[in-house]
Amino acid sequence: MALSLGIDVSTQGVKAELIDPADPSRRFPGVSVHFGTDLARYGAPEGFRPNPDPLIRQADPAMWLEALDLLFARMRDAGLPLADVGMISGSGQQHGSVCLSERFEKLLASLNPAQTLADQLVSALSRRYAPIWMDRSTSRECRELDERFGDRLRRVTGSPAVERFTGPQIRKFARENPEAYRETAVIHLVSSFCCSVLCGVSAPIDYGDGAGMNLLNLETLSWDPDIAAFTAPRLLEKLPRVVPSDTIAGGLSSYFAKYDLKPGIPVTVWSGDNPNSLVGTGAAEPGTAVVSLGTSDTFFAPMRDFRTDPDGYGHVFGNPAGGFMSLICFTNGSLAREAVRKACGLSYEAFDRETPTPSEERLMLPYFSPESTPLVLTPGVKYNFDPEKADGSARARALLESQILSMRLHSAWQKLTLRRIRVTGGASRSLLLRRIIADVFQSEVETIAVSNSAGLGAALRAVNAVEGVPFPELFRSFCKPVETIRPDFPTAPRYDRMLVKYRKLEQSAKSLL
Repeated sequence: MALSLGIDVSTQGVKAELIDPADPSRRFPGVSVHFGTDLARYGAPEGFRPNPDPLIRQADPAMWLEALDLLFARMRDAGLPLADVGMISGSGQQHGSVCLSERFEKLLASLNPAQTLADQLVSALSRRYAPIWMDRSTSRECRELDERFGDRLRRVTGSPAVERFTGPQIRKFARENPEAYRETAVIHLVSSFCCSVLCGVSAPIDYGDGAGMNLLNLETLSWDPDIAAFTAPRLLEKLPRVVPSDTIAGGLSSYFAKYDLKPGIPVTVWSGDNPNSLVGTGAAEPGTAVVSLGTSDTFFAPMRDFRTDPDGYGHVFGNPAGGFMSLICFTNGSLAREAVRKACGLSYEAFDRETPTPSEERLMLPYFSPESTPLVLTPGVKYNFDPEKADGSARARALLESQILSMRLHSAWQKLTLRRIRVTGGASRSLLLRRIIADVFQSEVETIAVSNSAGLGAALRAVNAVEGVPFPELFRSFCKPVETIRPDFPTAPRYDRMLVKYRKLEQSAKSLL
């Protein structure tokens, strides 16, 4: 069986995960590109263009294209056996939109390997910069969608109108720049845009990622014509078709032969980073939840029964392994952890140092930037203690415990019966944070060998789509836990008390919301 390649285009960089489906023990070195350090000329140290308005977060699609070229070049130069790759899929940060003119497909069909992807494709952008998942500048559009459709929007799309979702972003673009919108022939997600580049044709959008747009009707699994018509003129004509997650989008473009890849090998439609991580952690079946600790923190799980969050913070997406998945996003994840670490003058080792559970129940609302759950458009940090009178380790623990208590509070609507939680993402390396998750949820916490769960999930999805290998078999081979932390049961009463206090602290901060 040929090798499978999974690519993850995330907020801060691009990573590759190469696996051998016939020999799970065969390991290949990870290869990555970091936008801030490797492509510093784009001026996006955290993956987006700085803007004085904290609600506006946009990235340059040319940066993503250049990162893809650099990623493939690094894999080739590292001696990875790219000639043995027989299938590819990928993962993209969810909700971001890429608007393209009718030139896009013509340029894709005639890519010149002597030139870069960015140089050849940037002229097809009808909107020069792409709003990403961190953008919160569409409050007006969200109000209009909610007023027009009421609870139907949440019931059929899995979410109320959400500022970072693609539908409200498209509505804002059409209103503020109608000429550029008219010139737009196709609106891609980050995932389908990158998939199109690999295939050399405009690719479809899969159910998993399409569900994060406020446009996909999860009852019919098609674009909702009424919502689309209200969102923007002739929008249905500009949206790619929506397909199951095991659809083959096309064959690899001959452009990539310069990296020793075989033209024509099947490219499975890409999906969002969270649906891919659900697969990559082996958590696509009920009983297991995932905590992804990255730029943002997310809590997600497969859904046995379709339900939506009455508070509107949780969302329903497509599960690439079948059915649906729930997801809650907490924007202030690693960015907040890094802010506290620097403010306290702690090294990474000191920040993660295991300490006895303190008697004080210190809590904080870590809204260093606009927050998704709960919706906070004006940043602000609130404590139930005086941070000036607490040492650095106490402040660090207050942050970590508060972040995980917020997850427990806002995930309750899912009514999950958990056997385990699997953690992934960069901050999952923190032993202290893993232990806090176990104690707050009173659940076993498992880690798997591959930290790039989105890239691994993409590679596994390609194997499932191309070779027909069932997901349970792939999970047994590639997603075995390498460490398990069991909860300290005597801590349960403490965290039950803290959860009550955290809820009151959040409710008392209405001025921030």
